[in-house]
Amino acid sequence: RVFLRAVNQFTSVLNRCFLDQTSFELQLWNNYFHLAVAFLTHESLQLETFSQAKRNKIIKKYGDMRKEIGFKIRDMWYNLGPHKIKFIPAMVGPILEVTLVPEPELRKATIPIFFDMMQCEFNFSGNRNFHMFEDELITKLDQEVEGGRGDEQYKILLEKLLLEHCRKHKYLFASGEAFALLVSSLLENLLDYRTIMHDESKENRMSCTVNVL
Repeated sequence: RVFLRAVNQFTSVLNRCFLDQTSFELQLWNNYFHLAVAFLTHESLQLETFSQAKRNKIIKKYGDMRKEIGFKIRDMWYNLGPHKIKFIPAMVGPILEVTLVPEPELRKATIPIFFDMMQCEFNFSGNRNFHMFEDELITKLDQEVEGGRGDEQYKILLEKLLLEHCRKHKYLFASGEAFALLVSSLLENLLDYRTIMHDESKENRMSCTVNVL
């Protein structure tokens, strides 16, 4: 809790002194995001790994601190304005880690950052696409699922939120929708592959490998 309060102090200083065009400090903002993500994903805050009694006790006394810092990460990302492009694709992996934490409200609040990244690269890259973001998300998703993170609920929510945002956008309607469906399908295959890796049947394992490829 003390640490969270300290991180929140950093956020107000960053917004006040290091955000406008003349005083923007890329390294400081980068450090902030990595620090906040490290805090949010720290094992001692992963409430679902505790017994129900311990979980209730912590929530009663402190609340779920992951949500508090997760919402702050989201707000700080949107505060960046035109500076966002400087964090793509480097911040895709850390934001993915945040969205994979199995807390529904946190996921709903942070998954839309992916759409914002797509939109940002599309507008500022000069190529009218979001290939850097796309490549990075697919690579990191593969690593995270292999490491044991991600679940069916995440797949459903990711597809739903990306599709909702893309379908409202004048230029990202088609490419965004194709990307959302591609990521959803990849995630499904990766989750199947992870489940069946310990299967005795060579055929099943091979079939899943082919699907992923």
